[in-house]
Amino acid sequence: MTKFKGTGVAIITPFNDDLTIDHKALANLVNYNIDKGTDYIVISGTTGESVTITSEEKKAIIATIVNANKGRVPLVLGIGGNNTAQIINEIENTDFSSIDAVLSVSPYYSKPTQEGIYQHFKAISQVSPVDIILYNVPGRTSSNMSPETTLRLAKDFKNVIAVKEAGNNVHQYLKLLRDKPEDFLVISGDDDLVLGVVLAGGAGVISVIGQALPEQFSKMIRLGLEGKAKEAYKIHFELMEITSLIFSENNPAGIKAVLEALELSKATVRLPLVEATSELKGKIKQALQTIKS
Repeated sequence: MTKFKGTGVAIITPFNDDLTIDHKALANLVNYNIDKGTDYIVISGTTGESVTITSEEKKAIIATIVNANKGRVPLVLGIGGNNTAQIINEIENTDFSSIDAVLSVSPYYSKPTQEGIYQHFKAISQVSPVDIILYNVPGRTSSNMSPETTLRLAKDFKNVIAVKEAGNNVHQYLKLLRDKPEDFLVISGDDDLVLGVVLAGGAGVISVIGQALPEQFSKMIRLGLEGKAKEAYKIHFELMEITSLIFSENNPAGIKAVLEALELSKATVRLPLVEATSELKGKIKQALQTIKS
């Protein structure tokens, strides 16, 4: 379970100007993150624009990341949605030889009851050959997976090892941390709250901004895990503005604008998302200059 402690990043899918996948930039981003302290990489999550990626493109993305990684850090694959049967089919037809865990989002749009969410993940647990990280993000799914449901799944299924909690709800984090089984991991999906979560007993983060500033962000998380709050908050305060900016229009347009400013990839996104405005790009460049100085 320690392989998912620390800093994971929800890696983007870089696009060329013609909206094809920029595999060279993707491989470079993997190397950049590993070289600068990222502990594990999450493939094909929301930040990877998974909903506009075809199944063939997803396979190609996995291959590029696996080849670039060369087994250096654990890899987590996003497989989730609101069609339980379809998710099961994808799991049964996926090569997990280089994948350490699945990240699976709570069903969106359908707005199931808590029992429906439980049964959904029970079905996934029963077919998954690798560990499962639950993903609760009410702002995107329009339904909250309650701490009671999360902990019920944690206690009932050995391969449900963690939750990526992204409800931006401090009280919910604390309930999970208070009541969880000892070996169950609470991973923050909120870049702005993660340090407090880690200091309260959380396992770390699956971050968006972390992939652009992996050295600073992973150091902050390591300090938090060591209980060095003062040193960790110094970094947190330095990163507060850029972290806020990347979510001010949409994700991943914001983080892609940061990566473009760092000359790591283009800011291109696929519809229905649109590229960050010139105003936001200007603010991001100023914030980066402040961090560098």
